[in-house]
Amino acid sequence: MEETSKAINSRRRTLRDSLGLGRMSLPVGLTDRLEHMKAIDKVVLPVAKAIRRKLPSGSPIRDMLHGVPTGHPLHPPLATISLGCFTATAVLDLIDVDPRATRAVLATGIAGAIPAAAAGITDWSVLHLEQQRVGFVHALVNIAALGLYSGSLALRMSGRHQAGRALAFAGLSAAGLGGYLGGHLAYRMAAGPSHAEQTTHLVPLGWHDLCRLWDLPDGRPVSRRLGYINLFVLRHGAQVKVLTDRCSHLAGPLHQGRLQLENDEACVVCPWHGSTFRLEDGAVVHGPATAPQPSFEVNVRGDGIVQVRPRQA
Repeated sequence: MEETSKAINSRRRTLRDSLGLGRMSLPVGLTDRLEHMKAIDKVVLPVAKAIRRKLPSGSPIRDMLHGVPTGHPLHPPLATISLGCFTATAVLDLIDVDPRATRAVLATGIAGAIPAAAAGITDWSVLHLEQQRVGFVHALVNIAALGLYSGSLALRMSGRHQAGRALAFAGLSAAGLGGYLGGHLAYRMAAGPSHAEQTTHLVPLGWHDLCRLWDLPDGRPVSRRLGYINLFVLRHGAQVKVLTDRCSHLAGPLHQGRLQLENDEACVVCPWHGSTFRLEDGAVVHGPATAPQPSFEVNVRGDGIVQVRPRQA
């Protein structure tokens, strides 16, 4: 029996190695260790705090860097432009085109990295601690890549093209590692995608009974369940406002947030990172959220039953 088990395990290892699965655990293990690297917290925490102090919640510059006016995070497209220019630089070096064209593309990538870094560090300052640890290493690697590319441009400007190419290829390796860590943040740690509930497929169209009006406290938000999703519900007298409860930034519970007025409009502030949404329609008033909070139309029947349906765009 023991020999049979050993033979099975041996075949499994052979299959895993042939598919490359054994090697795949290395980067995953590396990022997992970065998430729990408490030794860098003494740098990460004060830097994040200083950024939040310089760019307080609700400031126009912070909202702009988060991407609130565009409705999408600003950092990913800006970083993609720079990474595309750096990749193009490598291709142009390999095919040995006019050095002036290569320098122009490289300079564009370096210039684009500055606003990308500003947007990225603003987003990073309001992430969870595990995300901030990975993001901090991501930033260090990208700074190293930017230094290598800047050195490459300086060498090319002085006529030392071969040395400049060597530095650029080293920079591409660093940028690739930085891109991997950025992808880990966005897709594995969910630091990038919107967490807004897609109510159009989770809640069928039409009116749905939610609760009785007199079961809702007056002036205090609560969470109520509707099918697969939790809703933020606020009653003022006979009027009821309903949004999805998970903040579209990082899924914070909106019903635990505070209420405030912004330009004479009632809003709720997420208790986790300060994203501010208008109660009337879920529009983003202040970041870091960029996606609006899905909202619901409300109908109170004559017998006091509160009905809701997803608000159409």
